[in-house]
Amino acid sequence: MSCEGVLLDRIAWVTGAARGLGEAISRRLAQEGAHVIMTDINQEGVEAAAAAIAQETGRRTLPMYCDVTSDEQTEAVVAKAVEVFGRLDILVANAGIVISGELTEIPVAHWRKVIEVNLVGYFLSARAAARVMKEQRSGVIIQINSKSGKKGSFRNSAYASSKFGGIGLTQSIALELAPYNVRVNAVCPGNLLDSPLWRESLYEQYAKRWGITPEEVRRRYEEQVPLGRACTYDDVSNVVVFLASDQASYMTGQAINVTGGQEMR
Repeated sequence: MSCEGVLLDRIAWVTGAARGLGEAISRRLAQEGAHVIMTDINQEGVEAAAAAIAQETGRRTLPMYCDVTSDEQTEAVVAKAVEVFGRLDILVANAGIVISGELTEIPVAHWRKVIEVNLVGYFLSARAAARVMKEQRSGVIIQINSKSGKKGSFRNSAYASSKFGGIGLTQSIALELAPYNVRVNAVCPGNLLDSPLWRESLYEQYAKRWGITPEEVRRRYEEQVPLGRACTYDDVSNVVVFLASDQASYMTGQAINVTGGQEMR
């Protein structure tokens, strides 16, 4: 199958790629011509997703188990990328978790776990990728952040703290890597109301907490958005592809909102 796109033959690594947004981003990068290393702690899931994307797009995919909180495992992914493909052009640091809770009740172990995955995991993935990109003197690092990286989140301090920190990390390493022609940006999506997190967990949680139906929960969140609808995987993937491409060659250190106007800073 022939393939053309703005990322033709680029080598990309997507973390948290077994399903949801990570799988969607991986698919879109492949549709744009990239070969994609897909990692997750759900090994069966990431292998199935990678096989499907390779079959659909004709691009090469490489599924691997990787816990992004492990220095050794993130370094091993980059080493394998170089061994198989000879380089690494794009990192999309998508892996993340949400554990919410009131300040006075959330166990500190849960709070630390969110920071460890969302912030330390981003740092370790970016550091491993940067070793190769600095030597190449080219590359793009993109963090999937959140609108909660721009504004505090009620009873969700661990997540918001990890995402605020992620923007600071993005700006800091953008400065550090600019002399090597490596660009670093973040994407801040709004509520992905059709994602597994919402469908399998959050609707029921909020419906029970507020005494309303899951359908009413969705409407409540949609009504908060000036453009009147939820954020979609395509909305996010469009911006990821742009930032990964040469069309964004003068952009680094940015945190781009994809929130339908819900966040404007």
